[in-house]
Amino acid sequence: MNVMKSMKKLPGGVLLVPAIIGLTINSTAPNLLQIGGFTTALFKGATTPFLALFMLCAGAQIDIRKAKIALAKGAILTITKVLVGACIGLIIGKIFGHSGIFGLSILAIIPAMTNSNSSLFAAISGETGDDTDVGAVSIIALNNGPLFSMLILGTAGFANIPITSFVAVLVPVLVGFILGNIDPDWRELLSHGHMLIPFLGFSIGASLKFQTIIDAGVPGLVLGLATLILTGMAGYFVYGIFHGQRAVGAAIGTTAGIATATPMAIAAIDPSLSQFAQSATVQVSASVVITAFLCPILVTYLSKRNKKLSESFETENNVNI
Repeated sequence: MNVMKSMKKLPGGVLLVPAIIGLTINSTAPNLLQIGGFTTALFKGATTPFLALFMLCAGAQIDIRKAKIALAKGAILTITKVLVGACIGLIIGKIFGHSGIFGLSILAIIPAMTNSNSSLFAAISGETGDDTDVGAVSIIALNNGPLFSMLILGTAGFANIPITSFVAVLVPVLVGFILGNIDPDWRELLSHGHMLIPFLGFSIGASLKFQTIIDAGVPGLVLGLATLILTGMAGYFVYGIFHGQRAVGAAIGTTAGIATATPMAIAAIDPSLSQFAQSATVQVSASVVITAFLCPILVTYLSKRNKKLSESFETENNVNI
């Protein structure tokens, strides 16, 4: 049985399919995961350690020896993604408070809009861009996880996050970065961090119940579309400064699967946000799926549109000459 191949056919399926299984078990037979020992440790309470190890693995993939243009592209897209998501989330938070708007709390908006799916970006840029576009993913991967969301919410006063918590989140990334850059064998070993994703997904699902999904409803759809259009188009316009295939910039209009764990990670640090954590988790999950489906379509459309405009412009110039 090709279970993994079947899971990969679904957007975010490697994380979301185990999450659905965990959700089903927790909704129908919650005591099954509470027998203690290794079973509970692995399938029920592993979200935080799995997320921490994933961030260490991601940090190891940031190669400082990559070409400067690739690093510049990655940096500009990461900054754009984080700034757009932060501004939208904070403006909504200032006006409507923690509960946000349309049923979307800032604990859902900021993680969904500031975390981009680096794997999908790599795949899209490989098809429509060049090597420097693909290389940009080493920096874009840095926004996967709760770090930027914590910084945004903490510095803006929407969450009570001690400075030690910021450092604690950053340390795994730095350790991975150091290991990956002093020894290529470490980078190779830690490149297999994706194996953690199914177990992380199950652990996330095992903390939710079906009622939470029902309550999430339409807001999850709104969040996904807003992430795609607002952050994707921002990346598209900013990427024009490189005079290359600017449509690739729109490939940041996604939500990383790992962002699903961010609301609960932040709520664990600031319990005052726990009332929003479950619904935010489901809404971010919806954004993961929606953006994964629609972002490749958006990038393809923009790429073809730019090509037609360029051909039309060249034709007009030749006629004038």
